[in-house]
Amino acid sequence: MNGKLTFRYADRKDTPLILRFIKELADYEHMADAVVADEALLEASIFDQHKAEVIFAVADGAEIGFALFFHNFSTFLGRAGLYLEDLYIQPDCRGKGYGKAMLKKLAAIAAERGCGRLEWWCLDWNQSSIDFYRSLGAEPMADWTVYRIAGDTLKRLAED
Repeated sequence: MNGKLTFRYADRKDTPLILRFIKELADYEHMADAVVADEALLEASIFDQHKAEVIFAVADGAEIGFALFFHNFSTFLGRAGLYLEDLYIQPDCRGKGYGKAMLKKLAAIAAERGCGRLEWWCLDWNQSSIDFYRSLGAEPMADWTVYRIAGDTLKRLAED
């Protein structure tokens, strides 16, 4: 790493920065049109309802990335885990060890909280991220398929 990296938890005033990083990540993932979150929704979800947490990676006094995560639960382990929804490092800061440091920080948070695991999804086409995660010892869950019900389908199912 070039500069000293620190971490800090987001607070309410960081909502615009969280949204900016979400939009930058969505653009990188070719999913910019999928972002419907706005500052009010994020602020309510993260800081009022405590549905997720955000930590920032800070290098040389500037936020250069973020991780948004929340607890899930493993019935087999009988313990909570951490689910990493998004990890983003700005493009000009990649390749400097910041992503690895962020995952190490998340692993430390999971260990401190007694979590049984840390997990996330990765897009199939994102080979550089896949290679990076594998280099850390992460294992793909090849025997599992992710299913999702959302939008109008979710509403219809809830009403039936």
